[in-house]
Amino acid sequence: MIPESKQTAVSRALDEAFGVREIDDIRLLTGGLSTAQVFRIVVRNKRYLLRLTMPGAPAGDPAGQLASLQTAAEAGIAPHMWYVNAEDGILIADFVEARPYPADMDLLVAQTLARVHSLRGFQKPRVGSYFDAMDRLVSAFRAANLLPPDQIDELFRRYADLMKVYPRNDAELVASHNDVKPQNMVFDGERLWLVDWEAAFLNDRYVDLSISANFFVRDDREAAYLAAYFGTPATPYQHARFYLMRQALHVFYGAFLLVTAARAGTPIDSMAPAPHFRDFHERLISGEVDLTTPEAKVQYALVHLDAAQRQIRTPRFDEALALVASSAHG
Repeated sequence: MIPESKQTAVSRALDEAFGVREIDDIRLLTGGLSTAQVFRIVVRNKRYLLRLTMPGAPAGDPAGQLASLQTAAEAGIAPHMWYVNAEDGILIADFVEARPYPADMDLLVAQTLARVHSLRGFQKPRVGSYFDAMDRLVSAFRAANLLPPDQIDELFRRYADLMKVYPRNDAELVASHNDVKPQNMVFDGERLWLVDWEAAFLNDRYVDLSISANFFVRDDREAAYLAAYFGTPATPYQHARFYLMRQALHVFYGAFLLVTAARAGTPIDSMAPAPHFRDFHERLISGEVDLTTPEAKVQYALVHLDAAQRQIRTPRFDEALALVASSAHG
């Protein structure tokens, strides 16, 4: 089951970590969009997680990712690491047995993100910022003409309005996971662990908050979620920043998924009805939707774009733009 190209390196890792060269049992864990292969392995009657970075993975900063992961593990946010080799692309860590999420998962996520964002030692991404990456993808999406102009032009205009006022202050950046979705969260019955720190770097705090909110925060829970994160009721400005980042990410994820689908030759039906945003995310959490399929990726893109289209036409969008713009220039 271990790819042939990784077998020698995995044997060496097992020897250095545990003094053995064979795995007693192995099971492939699937899900998500990463190219990495992740396994649950058993060595000497104990379960571990084995993660293999495969050829074709996005170029990054292995040393920076390792430093971020070590920092998170030492803080008890990521599972304990037994072996890591950035050059070979191999990580062995404790395997955390998952338990059902608690009823107040939104508050637990918020409190965990507050701990993540207090960490020190994370680095900025080597090539541009997260905002630069968003702008590049959205520009590529617009140039590709994947959706009819009458469906998407208004969204591009409002996205541009948003990005003109949204702060890009390096002094505000915090240690961030940048991929806080259910596949990277494990609740053991008492504590929430975050795994797969491949995308970790310094970033705007509202990115993590917005990504996790897609899955766990209903509209009527926004105030409680932000209060759990900040440790005090959020200010109108903090609500506005959070709201605007959520809309920016809807556009970004829609652009990323549709551009990726188009490059892979996946048909895109612009007239296909988008599933309800909350229902679709509930199905993602339960595993009913498999995002590794091209069709699901296109559907998820339309879910995000539909959510953004609905929000840019609300009074709250204009109010949030005005509040953030006035605070930036005040």
